[in-house]
Amino acid sequence: MQLVSRTTRSVSPTDAGERLISAIRPRFEEIEAEVDSLRAMTNRPGGTVRITTTDYAANAYVWPRLQPLLRQYPELHVELVSDYGLADIVADRYDIGVRLGDQVAKDMVAVRIAPDMTMAIVASPAYLKTTPPAKTPQELMLHNCINLRLPTRDSLLPWELRKGRRELHVRVEGQLVFNNVYQMTDAALAGFGLAYIPKELAEAHVRAGRLRWVLEDWFPTFVGYHVYYSCRRKSSRAVELVVDALKTGYQHPAP
Repeated sequence: MQLVSRTTRSVSPTDAGERLISAIRPRFEEIEAEVDSLRAMTNRPGGTVRITTTDYAANAYVWPRLQPLLRQYPELHVELVSDYGLADIVADRYDIGVRLGDQVAKDMVAVRIAPDMTMAIVASPAYLKTTPPAKTPQELMLHNCINLRLPTRDSLLPWELRKGRRELHVRVEGQLVFNNVYQMTDAALAGFGLAYIPKELAEAHVRAGRLRWVLEDWFPTFVGYHVYYSCRRKSSRAVELVVDALKTGYQHPAP
């Protein structure tokens, strides 16, 4: 049976060839569609991305920016671990970390995802009625201060204060120790003493009159949060998408 007609200048299907092409074309279209589907599955990110960060960064930046990505890619899984230990992301098998800029090791690839962060000292009006506000950093020792536990060094976070060129690291004492700034904020709201927390976390409470600033002219500002990962480890498509998602929403200030 002849399926094609050949001349010196062209090749064309015969009537039988046209009939065969018409019969098998849908099969080839189905095969092509299936191949395209397999390609899409290959390019679709999957697996688990492990992230280490702090509770504040997780709530303020990481989780809000991951939600659209996770809805878009159901096969993508995220394990988000929040604490104040400066984890070795390679040794501890994390894919990426999110920390303040000056906490990121020099051998990491780091991308900024948030503006500078100011730390503040706050207390409730009820607490300040019983104990006069501190006028100097030294007077913090007279107050019931709410501390933050650092798991890495098994110590309490010193309160870093700055005024002009002066910089102090004050170790305070008090009735309560937490490993979470949100619990510290709740304790301050309940009148249990002074708390050293991100200023942005306290601003709504201050505007509402539930908290007041203490030693406001000593509040320090730190380089904002960065997402970082090892330059020695090949990044998966899933990690690349998570990093891109975390960068979304941050506008670099104009030079």
